[in-house]
Amino acid sequence: MIVVVIIGLLAAIAIPALQRVQRRTQATRFISDLRTFAQAFDTYALENGVWPGNAGSGVVPPGMSDQISTTAWTATNTLGGRWNWDENRFGVVASVSTTGVTATVADMLAIDAQIDDGDLATGRFRSASGRYLWVLE
Repeated sequence: MIVVVIIGLLAAIAIPALQRVQRRTQATRFISDLRTFAQAFDTYALENGVWPGNAGSGVVPPGMSDQISTTAWTATNTLGGRWNWDENRFGVVASVSTTGVTATVADMLAIDAQIDDGDLATGRFRSASGRYLWVLE
């Protein structure tokens, strides 16, 4: 009986720690993908003199199939959302965004604190109309 109680206590301690590590891993992968996509769009704009046209959620923008991994762009990202390219929307010229994330606002604030200013209303990483944007211009 004592052994079962000890195992239960250890599990109660280990599960929250495991969940924190899992959230951090998901956030790190999300940030890495976000930066990779942003760099690809920047490269496209430098090579072509314009940003690619607007595209829907999970749809590879015109001319970007050689620049980004189609599989990574169209798949659900690590935060449960879909990648999206926004041109001239939400008050910015160009942004990589994600829609439909299942992460909490606290998780998104933690991501913002890692890559920007920690405020989802300002800076390069923002929240707008149910999506999270990484502003390129």
